[in-house]
Amino acid sequence: MASYDVIVIGSGPGGYVCAIRCAQLGLKTACVEGRETLGGTCLNVGCIPSKALLHATEMLHETEENFAKMGLKVLRPDVDWKQMLAYKQETIDGNTKGIEFLFKKNKIDWLKGWGSIPEPGKVKVGDEVHEAKNIIVATGSESSSLPGVEVDEKTVVTSTGALELGKIPAKLVVIGAGVIGLELGSVYNRLGSEVTVIEYLDVVTPGMDGEVQKTFQRILKKQGMSFVMGAAVQKVEKTKGGAKVTYKLKKNDKEETVEADTVLVATGRKPYTDGLGLDALGVATTDRGQVKTDAHYATSVKGIYAIGDCIAGPMLAHKAEDEGMAVAEIIAGQAGHVNYGVIPGVIYTHPEVASVGKTEEQLKEEGRAYKAGKFMFMGNGRAKANHAAEGFVKILADKETDRILGAHIIGPMAGDLIHEICVGMEFGAAAEDIARTCHAHPTYSEAVREAALACGDGPIHS
Repeated sequence: MASYDVIVIGSGPGGYVCAIRCAQLGLKTACVEGRETLGGTCLNVGCIPSKALLHATEMLHETEENFAKMGLKVLRPDVDWKQMLAYKQETIDGNTKGIEFLFKKNKIDWLKGWGSIPEPGKVKVGDEVHEAKNIIVATGSESSSLPGVEVDEKTVVTSTGALELGKIPAKLVVIGAGVIGLELGSVYNRLGSEVTVIEYLDVVTPGMDGEVQKTFQRILKKQGMSFVMGAAVQKVEKTKGGAKVTYKLKKNDKEETVEADTVLVATGRKPYTDGLGLDALGVATTDRGQVKTDAHYATSVKGIYAIGDCIAGPMLAHKAEDEGMAVAEIIAGQAGHVNYGVIPGVIYTHPEVASVGKTEEQLKEEGRAYKAGKFMFMGNGRAKANHAAEGFVKILADKETDRILGAHIIGPMAGDLIHEICVGMEFGAAAEDIARTCHAHPTYSEAVREAALACGDGPIHS
């Protein structure tokens, strides 16, 4: 029986980052993982492979739409789907092997197999039981489905199946207009699929800034995606050539159907804690299956902690990573902390969408006096030169103090640009602080400065 200071169950972004931080702090650490590779959902069947396909298809789009405008005369490229999937797998392998290297470098033991907690202080992996002063549950989440929808990962797929389809579907129906549905819908739209998105609500990307939602949907429609909004999916039936989706429109209760070769169920994710034995231990959970934790990530059972997708909060890899580092520092006697008000969210479509902090809708609901500074990428020289001038940057600041309360970007490199605002918010910056900081020209980041200027006397270039 091996004994450790910390055993982390799960090697996703939260788990592996937590294990590395524990080891850095001098704690004898092991990490339990049942997959053949480290990295969890994110690296194996989530964030990383989807970004590989998004990148490949963005290059295809550039070739088809913009090369000729720039004087680059090329034939329309042929899509070798098998090679594209091989490129995706190569990307996955490079990342997962990188984590194996980091585990060896930091002397972290990989306990291969599926873990359970038979009693506090003990973790069972296969037939072996290991002792640990501290156990951290970082088991992540899994795709959730709908009543009347049976997933087979061939015709009716989750994001996992959508990343490894045998062929590019002529018709793809996406159930759910959230981040996963729109990213993967974009991939297949660029590959030539006829993509129809069915969403229960009246807006895409629920919870995001309203102005961004409208602009985003308009751009995706322009790119060729179709939307059925305010529709509740009733059932999905297999057919000889694919599947038939039946949905009911909320505005008039009318039932309609749409045929597809493939149906992607992108209706969210739920915590994955099956087989851990939490119920038997008395670990408290919520109605949604999330593990309840206190401000220090401790569960209701002493010595057991939880982080990431299996606890409350946004299901984001970087949120899990921050929690992993925080709980490691807490266990080591330091003051680990996560600022939940400054966790960015990014959608990796083209253009990208990024946000941090409050939306206008939230500020209005709170009755908070604010000002909004907005700048269109159409006024940005670099964006115009690169055929990437759709979208805008919007910064929200307190009306009295000018302190930044949130920012919302739809446009080129939005996922990278948002971090200037994140750093500013972490240090309590005012919009004027961004506005008075010199930004290199010509860069996309100038649009952020212009939006900050718009919170004051006004932008220069609009």
